[in-house]
Amino acid sequence: MMNADLRKEREAASFKTELLTNLLDGGAERTRRRREIESIIANEPSFNHEDLNFLSRSQRYEVAIKKSALMVMKLREYGIADPEEIFWFKSCVHQGRPEPLDLHLGMFLPTLLTQATQEQQDRFFMPAWNLEIIGTYAQTEMGHGTHLRGLETTATYDPATQEFILNSPTVTSIKWWPGGLGKTSNYAIVLAQLYTQNKCHGLHAFIVPLRQLGTHEPLPGITIGDIGPKFGYDEMDNGYLKMDNFRIPRENMLMKHAKVEPDGTYVKPLNAKLTYGTMVFIRSLIVGDSGRSLARACTIAIRYSAVRHQSELKPGGPEPQILDYQTQQYKLFPLLATAYAFHFVGAYMKDTYHRITGNIQDGDLSELPELHALSAGLKAFSTWTANAGIEECRMACGGHGYSHCSGLPDIYVNFTPSCTYEGENTVMMLQTARFLVKSYTQVSSGQLVSGIMSYLNDLSGQHIQPQHVAARPTTLHINNPSSLVEAYKLRASRMVEFAAKNLQAELNRRKSKEDAWNRTSIDLVRASEAHCHYVVVKLFTAKLSEIGDPAVHAVINNLCLLYALYGIIKNSGDFLQGGILTEAHLIQVNMHIKELLALIRPNAVALVDSFDFCDSVLRSVLGRYDGNIYENMFEWSKKSPLNKTQVHESFHKHLKPLQAKL
Repeated sequence: MMNADLRKEREAASFKTELLTNLLDGGAERTRRRREIESIIANEPSFNHEDLNFLSRSQRYEVAIKKSALMVMKLREYGIADPEEIFWFKSCVHQGRPEPLDLHLGMFLPTLLTQATQEQQDRFFMPAWNLEIIGTYAQTEMGHGTHLRGLETTATYDPATQEFILNSPTVTSIKWWPGGLGKTSNYAIVLAQLYTQNKCHGLHAFIVPLRQLGTHEPLPGITIGDIGPKFGYDEMDNGYLKMDNFRIPRENMLMKHAKVEPDGTYVKPLNAKLTYGTMVFIRSLIVGDSGRSLARACTIAIRYSAVRHQSELKPGGPEPQILDYQTQQYKLFPLLATAYAFHFVGAYMKDTYHRITGNIQDGDLSELPELHALSAGLKAFSTWTANAGIEECRMACGGHGYSHCSGLPDIYVNFTPSCTYEGENTVMMLQTARFLVKSYTQVSSGQLVSGIMSYLNDLSGQHIQPQHVAARPTTLHINNPSSLVEAYKLRASRMVEFAAKNLQAELNRRKSKEDAWNRTSIDLVRASEAHCHYVVVKLFTAKLSEIGDPAVHAVINNLCLLYALYGIIKNSGDFLQGGILTEAHLIQVNMHIKELLALIRPNAVALVDSFDFCDSVLRSVLGRYDGNIYENMFEWSKKSPLNKTQVHESFHKHLKPLQAKL
């Protein structure tokens, strides 16, 4: 039976949730197909298991392996081969959690497709597709992560035997962290410094067997294992790998772009940037994942806030839903708006990646630097924001948010590593900053820049009027998203200009390039954040023109406005300092935010329902679709292993003897 509060909330919605779900999925047909896949899994009893919260780490790993093996069988059985559908299937089977085949499916197979020659694909791809070979991607070492040039693993070519000799020469060179490496994988794509003819040619990728096929025992020269418990990711066997004079055939170097001839001659790639592919793709996916993870947290917190009654607004009056408190709305609705923003930006990034990849195959690399810079910056911007937002949702649920039954601790510990994996976020922001400074320098020398950086072209007017790019009066229409895009654009160009000028000033003090960069890095990171914030507001606003249904358009327009205005309030110093906004503007912005909270309130539950998370994926007593939280919380607690006996054995061992002595 549906909770009465939630029923009332759903009846009060001003739009059809189905239409918004279709928009999020990319069409009604895709919603239908996703639900079809979800129902296959829901009706497959083998995928059911006891609550993971009550299992040990070893048991959780085993459940994940069992489900992964079954998942592969079912994918074959139902003929599901489309990458998007595999992703839906996997998310539903593993309920959005990490699993030991993540890197096999997400890094090993895609890297084979993009960096292996046809002959190598013929040798390795089908066995990997059929899981005879289970691979991981071994890049990170104990001593180096994001700084790839610092990696120490070596691959030295021996022309006498036509083999590469792989070594982990130091403790810090031990490969450390790759998922699936500890116990699951029998192969890895290993990144190592390539040495041939007494010269180092930098990092290259090698296909390295790790375990004996059949017995799964480590091969001689390979030391491998699990790195131990972590903040989260209990079911993932993140591992270590140490190699001692381990030999692999010359043909195991991935040679689509660079190669080593039998005599040891090194043939360099036509364009080093071609190897960026997998990395840019994964970073693009992370933006969408930030939106999804934050959406799950918002769904739990908003449904719970509609069911939970607390305190009195008027003495002696009924206890209101906590969602009626303006402070609760101010905590949760901007996060809801952010989840929608990141969803749309994630979809844009994926489409852009596929479009540019098509261009690259036709030999056009012109857009690759911008995509690389954008994917790095947005990866950092979205994960930092979502990470803080998930924790905010947990705290908005009060004491019950701290219980694993809320599902929120799990979302947090499984999402938070994305701030460091696939590129540590501050380093990612600095990569984006390099591109921003380069674009600024081009504009300063009279060239025009294209693409998303074109907003810097307005700087050319600066030669006539020596004033800050942003120091011009702006007419701000706070009800018009396009006007807000303009304000964010001015903030970004001001921040980029500020960082670039500070960098130049440091260089003029005869500082080395590296020293000047380090001394300006705080400004550079802030410029990248402002740039990414502008891109998100711009893309969210652009999405509005694609929404045909007037009722859906109205609610998404309100979320878009809230996202942009909330960002202005949180960064008001930047907008005031640049002369972009005045104090009077900020007073208006503050008032309008409160009006938007009241407008969004009647649709809040319908807006999270539109994400269409089934209960099995949400795994939250507080965020259940039916809203029956208290009965289910009580039932959930009874499953605790501590409740297996009325009197715990420790009572007889320790407390009873103590009580007898006192």
